[in-house]
Amino acid sequence: MKLKDIFWMLLLFAIAASAVSCGGNSGSSSAFVKLQGAGASFPAPLYLKWFKTYSDAHQNVQVDYQSVGSGSGVKSFMDRTVDFAASDAAMKPDDMAKVDGGVQLLPMTAGSIVLAYNLKEAPSLKLTREGYAGIFSGKVTKWNDPAITQVNPGIALPATDITVVHRSDASGTTYIWVDYLSKVSPEWKGRVGTATAVNWPIGIAGKGNEGVAGLVSLTPGSIGYVELIYARQTKMDYGAVQNAAGYFVTATAASVTAAAASAAAEMPPDFRISITNAQGADAYPISSFTWLLLYEDAKNKAYSRIMVEFLKWALTDGQAYASQLGYAPLPSEVVRLELAALDRIKMS
Repeated sequence: MKLKDIFWMLLLFAIAASAVSCGGNSGSSSAFVKLQGAGASFPAPLYLKWFKTYSDAHQNVQVDYQSVGSGSGVKSFMDRTVDFAASDAAMKPDDMAKVDGGVQLLPMTAGSIVLAYNLKEAPSLKLTREGYAGIFSGKVTKWNDPAITQVNPGIALPATDITVVHRSDASGTTYIWVDYLSKVSPEWKGRVGTATAVNWPIGIAGKGNEGVAGLVSLTPGSIGYVELIYARQTKMDYGAVQNAAGYFVTATAASVTAAAASAAAEMPPDFRISITNAQGADAYPISSFTWLLLYEDAKNKAYSRIMVEFLKWALTDGQAYASQLGYAPLPSEVVRLELAALDRIKMS
């Protein structure tokens, strides 16, 4: 065999081997890419499901998402140590202005915060606004307080102390809960207010949704706020909450969708909107959108292209996974607006 023929044979072999190693199951010849993200624990179960499902179909794409809380996620995003971040509190305009190249916020799903409690005498409780605002402000300290017993006739509530459990870290879950409390309790708004981390009047602290759920599970007589999926996973009891219309509503995909739908017609261009205390008889009041944070003009445009393709999938086909995990699919009008907003991401 001539030397020239050997050269071309080796070259063709190298090209074929490269195509096999980069192609994956998707049939793409794209190079392997690993995206780094960090942030909210509230949507983490759904995000992790999305990332795995997408990577299974596009094996040249891997996403490493760290559930470290919204506050840490936003900080990492502003420090540009991640490719994207997640937050349950819409990023503040002042912080957005500090990010070179601009920020795109995108609501990815709607979820709910539940008031999970550990009280064997009452597997099913109703909680009024006065009741839960009083518990977390330190004014309602016993389980047999009239603020609780009056709406739970027939349940022999004990005269035991209530132990409040809250987050120790800066958290979007905290933001959603105290944002709601500030809307229904003027005293809470003036005394504590709304932020991802607040000065709690009472209680013990756990890190992350996992930490709060764990403390409530281990502490008889306790109550804490956690994302719905964490309460379900640990088989915790959680109460029906009084909504703006006065009805007691439990957290379900349908009741969260009802809350989300109430905001669809008023969605601002930057997608910064709160749906806590939404109007409607069927709306679950402690509901919220949760956002992904993207760089509008990232340094690595190849990564931007991959993120946009992933988000198109997550906003359409990926929404089918939401209700399976206790989240609510986005209203179709919100999805339409977000798909159009993806055009603002610079990919070249």
